[in-house]
Amino acid sequence: MRFLLVMLGGAVGAPLRYLIDRTVQAHHDTTFPWGTFAANVTGSMILGILTGAALSEAVSQNVQLLVGTGLCGALTTYSTFSYETLSLVEAGARFLAVVNVVASVIAGLGAVFIGLTLAQAAFS
Repeated sequence: MRFLLVMLGGAVGAPLRYLIDRTVQAHHDTTFPWGTFAANVTGSMILGILTGAALSEAVSQNVQLLVGTGLCGALTTYSTFSYETLSLVEAGARFLAVVNVVASVIAGLGAVFIGLTLAQAAFS
């Protein structure tokens, strides 16, 4: 059963990541990977909210597997982030590569913190 929950979440998260990436990137005519950035920050926010809800015992372990491991695991992507950062370096856009790393880490951690704080306030 747990395996199926992770699969179901992943089956939603992977196409969602693709749709977010394509939609966001279509609105930005730049080499900066805004689509991956948006997908990763969105997934971080969802995971923060889920973590806050889990710490408040407002969600079951099954929901954590479905949304956290499955959906967020497929929605967020370290490999694409790494590849796009390397591609920026190889294209000579070293400044954008550094911005991508720093902004992604700060925005991702910030999104988790905000999501966690919101969930704890809502479920406390």
